[in-house]
Amino acid sequence: MTTAPAPAADFLTRYGDFSRAFYAGRLTAADWDHWRAERLTTVLRHVTARSPFYRRHLAGTDIEAVTPETLHRLPFTTKDDLRREMHDVLAGPISEAAIYYETTGTTGASTPCPRGPKDVVTSNAAVEESWRRILRDRFGDRMPVVGLMGPSELYAFGDVFTDVTAALGACHVKIWPESPRVGFAKALRLIEELGVEVIVGAPALCLSLAKAALHYGYDPAALPVKLFLVLGEICTPEFAANVSSVWPGAVVRPTLYGSQEALCIATGAPDGRLHLSQPNYIAELVDPDTGAPLGEYGEGELVLTMLVDGAKPLIRYRTGDLVRITPPPPGAGLPGPVVDVIGRAADRIALGEAMLQPAELEAAVLEDVRGCLGYQVVIDRTEDGTDTVTVRMDLLPEAASARQAIGAAVAERLRLRTGARADIVVDADLDPVTHTGSFVSWKAARVLDNRSGPDTAVLTARRVAHRYAITT
Repeated sequence: MTTAPAPAADFLTRYGDFSRAFYAGRLTAADWDHWRAERLTTVLRHVTARSPFYRRHLAGTDIEAVTPETLHRLPFTTKDDLRREMHDVLAGPISEAAIYYETTGTTGASTPCPRGPKDVVTSNAAVEESWRRILRDRFGDRMPVVGLMGPSELYAFGDVFTDVTAALGACHVKIWPESPRVGFAKALRLIEELGVEVIVGAPALCLSLAKAALHYGYDPAALPVKLFLVLGEICTPEFAANVSSVWPGAVVRPTLYGSQEALCIATGAPDGRLHLSQPNYIAELVDPDTGAPLGEYGEGELVLTMLVDGAKPLIRYRTGDLVRITPPPPGAGLPGPVVDVIGRAADRIALGEAMLQPAELEAAVLEDVRGCLGYQVVIDRTEDGTDTVTVRMDLLPEAASARQAIGAAVAERLRLRTGARADIVVDADLDPVTHTGSFVSWKAARVLDNRSGPDTAVLTARRVAHRYAITT
């Protein structure tokens, strides 16, 4: 038997007051201690009363005795748990949710991710404040037309940003190039006709859109786009600088780090940093290989406990993401700890003498590179066991003329980091899988590892690559 959830209106009033104080910088250490302790107890009561999975998973735990300081003693919740338990993870019936979503199911079964009124309001609040600051920084008092380029209809992307643009008084248009009813040609026409100045989508889309613009006879510099707000995969400073070189006058800013399961974990500030949506989570770092706790700050796999008693709060959820968390610097564009997304733990790459994180490999490839419309890292192994790397790059003509200098610099950076021999090949017809971006995984899109056979993620990325073709 389940108990009825607490009235949402009372909580949302309290949450609104706390959130406003958070963004105004008025909260004391005592305020935080009370909020985290009270919300943690509330959520633990909620899930053990209403979620069949957590009732079993936390059986024998004295819920009332758990504090933020002792939270690490509870068992993890893993993606395998979510796939196995499915609706049993939910803290109540679907009929109590406001809207139903599910994961894309690219690397496993699609898992249910309904959101209740509390989830929608508390998660969107962080995005709304982020956008208010970013758009004011870029456009002043006027609101630009925003183009939304999301991954699928069962994903929260479209609804979240629709709600946020409405709250801010901005016009938005849903232009999804991979949709068979839209495509890149129509998307580009609408960008030009409607004067779309802000594009929201995955980082890989920034380059695919530029490639498509050139294919269909547009000059990216003449299109109205001034700001890319990116989410869904790593976006290194090197990648952002390269995008600005193929979209003159446009800048790239990470806008959101999150997931269907864990909602909006961190949001972007005008300076490009991502900040934890601190009222909604207790964040831990653990060793990705052993699960050993690493503390609140530093580098490791992100583990989240959600502080909102909504439709599917997760306790000590292992995200599988490698992040670096640091305190916000003085004068930061948003409050809350800074979150640098390094990449998926599963996307780490053993290369030569090193184990590279995704962000490290992308930085080595794109440092000081300009005019690159796409890239893929191909890894081979010689008969004597030596790793070799071929970086395939699609370069604008003016950049291709500097191929030798670019290749030498990339090869030297990879040699210094890994000891592997590297070369560069200019290729205007890159493997279409590079356009899939985060739909499956960064590694599946960007790395072709010939040292072993393709895994499930790679096979999935190849199966869906046709959706991202820019010429159809």
